[in-house]
Amino acid sequence: MLLQSVDFFTPVVDDPYLFGAIAAANALSDIFAMGGRPLTAMNLVAFPACLDSAVLERILRGGIDKIHEAGATLVGGHSIEDEEPKYGLAVTGIAHPDRLVTTLGCQPGDQLVLTKPLGTGLLTTALKGAVLTAAELQDALTGMARLNRYAAEAMLRVGVRACTDITGFGLLGHGLEMAQASQVELRLQGERLPSYSQARAMAEMGLVPAGSHRNRQHYGARLQCHQTDPILLDLLSDPQTSGGLLIAVAAERLDALIAALQAAGDQASHIGEVGGRVPDGRMLLL
Repeated sequence: MLLQSVDFFTPVVDDPYLFGAIAAANALSDIFAMGGRPLTAMNLVAFPACLDSAVLERILRGGIDKIHEAGATLVGGHSIEDEEPKYGLAVTGIAHPDRLVTTLGCQPGDQLVLTKPLGTGLLTTALKGAVLTAAELQDALTGMARLNRYAAEAMLRVGVRACTDITGFGLLGHGLEMAQASQVELRLQGERLPSYSQARAMAEMGLVPAGSHRNRQHYGARLQCHQTDPILLDLLSDPQTSGGLLIAVAAERLDALIAALQAAGDQASHIGEVGGRVPDGRMLLL
């Protein structure tokens, strides 16, 4: 089965190489979330004429290193002149139809596992505002640049019901999309939601990105919140850059999945479970 995906965005960090690596990891993530293997990638580039071409070279080097790490081949691309740098990839991959993982397969009683912490939107907002330095959010930068390849390989070995990657719509939006596709209720335990260091502190300071407010406005009607901690809502709606995988797995395979993810070098946070059938899908934050 042929898989295709495309994604690009403006810089979230100052370092050109790291920006290229993060943008490429983000673009490749959709293929991995479906249990696929990327084959080829094409660069999508917008770059200002006023910037040194060495900056662009570093962005592209960060991207191609991630493409190669993913096991894919760069086959070309397209560039335009623009006022602000933008970079990403159009990716083509494949998956065997019998091993394709979608958002449709959640079953009541399945357990929910998240493979990366939350908070990259909060942290990159703080970085752009010079509230934090890159050194202070190194764990988040490393997480954003990490491919979801290894988590995807682990989930395929174990066998899971459904999966989606967590990006711009946050855990709230992408989780609800999976809930709607599967027509179920997702029950998340607020105290189990993992976050990068400093993310909660930035939320407490009010450095919440605009995308978080949009996510909450758009998806909030299908969220029932039983939590009194407002920071949990900020983490839930926070738009992620190159976030982790949200995986639904049968309860009897939960321990095996967590062990496989940890062996692959990924985090494995057990954040909740799938509840009963709901026609339009909904989420409970408990």
